[in-house]
This record gives sequence, C-alpha cells and structure tokens, in this order.
Amino acid sequence: MYPVKEKLNEVRQSLPEGVRLVAISKFHPEEYIMAAYEEGQRVFGESHEQELARKVQTLPRDIEWHFIGHLQTNKVKYLAPYISMIEAVDSLKLLREIEKQAAKADRVVRVLLELHIAEEATKYGLTLDACRQLLADGEWRQMTHVQICGLMMMASNVDDKGQIAQEFQVAADFFDEVKQQYFADAPYFCERSWGMSHDYRIAICHGSTMVRVGTTIFGPRVY
Repeated sequence: MYPVKEKLNEVRQSLPEGVRLVAISKFHPEEYIMAAYEEGQRVFGESHEQELARKVQTLPRDIEWHFIGHLQTNKVKYLAPYISMIEAVDSLKLLREIEKQAAKADRVVRVLLELHIAEEATKYGLTLDACRQLLADGEWRQMTHVQICGLMMMASNVDDKGQIAQEFQVAADFFDEVKQQYFADAPYFCERSWGMSHDYRIAICHGSTMVRVGTTIFGPRVY
C-alpha cells in the first residue's frame, strides 16, 4: 500500500496554524482514506457523486465531506442530506438548487463561491465581475439553507511560480473586497480555499486557509 500515513503527516507538518487540509480522496480506495483517518484526518474531498455516495456508506460517520468538483444541478439532491461543504459554486442557478435541496433535507449547507482567475478555458468558476454581480443582486441573502463561507479557486497549471503567486494574490485581494462589502459582520465568511499538491506552499503565502492536497498524500489516482 502507498505510504499514506507518512505522506499525510509530511503535508500536515508543512502547514502553518490556521490552514486546514482537505485530503482529496477521489479515485482512491477506502483503505487509503481509513489510513489517513487513523492519523486524525477528518476532512476529505470528492468530485463524483456516485463514488462519494458509496464511500459515505462504508466509512466513519464523523468524516467531513467536501464536494470539490464541478457540480451539476441534477446531482445536488443526492448530496444535500450529508455533504459538509460544496466548494465550487459557480452560478446562481446552482446556488438556488442547493438552497432548495438543503431545505428539503432540513439542513444548512456551507458553500464556497468558485472564482475563475486562471487563464485556462478548461477551468470553471465565476469571473470577478460575475461574482460581484451575484453578490450585488442579493438573492443569496434570502437563502436560509445555504451559508456562503468564502471563496475557492485554482491557479493556472503552469511552472511559472510568479504567475501562480499573482493569481493567488488576485483571489486574496478579492476576498478582502467581498468580505468588507458583504460579510464584514459574518465570522463564518473566512475560508480561502486555494492551493493543491503542486502549489499549496505558494497558496499559503497568499492567504489560503484551506489547501486541497491529493496526489502528494495518496499517490497516483486509481481509476
């Protein structure tokens, strides 16, 4: 078995106080997740509803599941009863559906708004202006089963550390803008989810409070 425990602890020891680890366990078997769980890891990230549904049934109940991939609205109803956080809300339509399904499940689902800052067309997310517009329109204020807890983004998948750092800084500055304008009195709006296996150390230098690390901990994905 891949040395999950050793790798997990290496990553955790590299994180400063105030930065949480989301262990990205998608495409990895339950035994790898249990190895991390036995070391005290409780937050795991998945991006496929059916795979997650299977894992939820077989793994400990106190795991905090984050949905990290692009989420289709027709999948929300399956996640709403148990998901802890949906990290990639990229439209008002999706936000409305989470509100609707969370209400049916009588829960409040925490979400992050996903920003599209990277220059790659394959990335999902709201442009900064689209995010400003969504917040300015104010429909989210009436949603009682959704709690917007912060922002999420992915930097460009490039070797240029300067470019990566710049994109993280854009996100950090935008977080400050949004926090001041809309969430100044909301202590729950505090999460800045950026940084993955290859760039999380840079992300930490630019305000990240939550890093999403998978390959470094679990090794190559098992498809």
